[in-house]
Amino acid sequence: MKNNRLRSIYSVPYAAWILLFVLAPIALIVYYSFFDLTGNFTLSNYRNFFTSVYLQLTTSSFWYAFLITLFSLLIAYPTAYFITKTKHKQLWLLLIIIPSWINLLLKTYAFIGLMGLYGPLNALLEVVGIGKQQILFTDFSFVFVSVYIFIPFMILPIFNALDKLNPALIDASRDLGANSWTTFKRVVWPLTINGVKSGIQVVFIPALSLFMITRLIAGNKVITLGTAIEQQFLVTQNWGMGSTIAVFLILFMFIIMLFTTGKERGATGNGKNR
Repeated sequence: MKNNRLRSIYSVPYAAWILLFVLAPIALIVYYSFFDLTGNFTLSNYRNFFTSVYLQLTTSSFWYAFLITLFSLLIAYPTAYFITKTKHKQLWLLLIIIPSWINLLLKTYAFIGLMGLYGPLNALLEVVGIGKQQILFTDFSFVFVSVYIFIPFMILPIFNALDKLNPALIDASRDLGANSWTTFKRVVWPLTINGVKSGIQVVFIPALSLFMITRLIAGNKVITLGTAIEQQFLVTQNWGMGSTIAVFLILFMFIIMLFTTGKERGATGNGKNR
């Protein structure tokens, strides 16, 4: 009885935090989504969201988020696998994570300098005879910078899943005659899929709501749901429509979380003996 009472007391700060900083903001967003520019109650914001303009915007946001997540996964999985095989894997992991500690705005401006017409990348292109190219303010620059920013968040959960993989299972697969590809497909990938799902979750969801990178790197040539929300709140001052887009964004994020949350597989073990 005493332990239950202490547990209830300890949960109060957590419950208060969830109420004030999670549920209350969401409730405010839902509330404002039912008002127009003049402050009158309306459902037109929700009707407008299903027009061709916003549906195309949503499709575009999912497409770019998919590309960012896909390229991040293609780079992160072999990188995480390589790190688990190295002698100083914690050091290598730290070196990959350190860039994520740098302010996002600083990294974005650094890429503006690198990719600009008079930046080192264009200088290199001139040296090899290709000539100056418009690298900045393109889809390529947007996806490239976004992948660079999100890669550490994809590598970390995949590394943890690979590091916990019981090496005896891999040895058993090879003893039974499976080649490297079959071992990966039948043993390694299924047992590390939860790490992949976690990586997809922490990359795909933020990629849906990017707005600063679209402004500075893509030059507003890429419009996402995050950019649309920013424009509605700060440019047109239409808080109702901005809140409506945010409601659907939260809904999309919740659905993605449902699909990317998996149960822990029981066939993993401590990989320290590797």
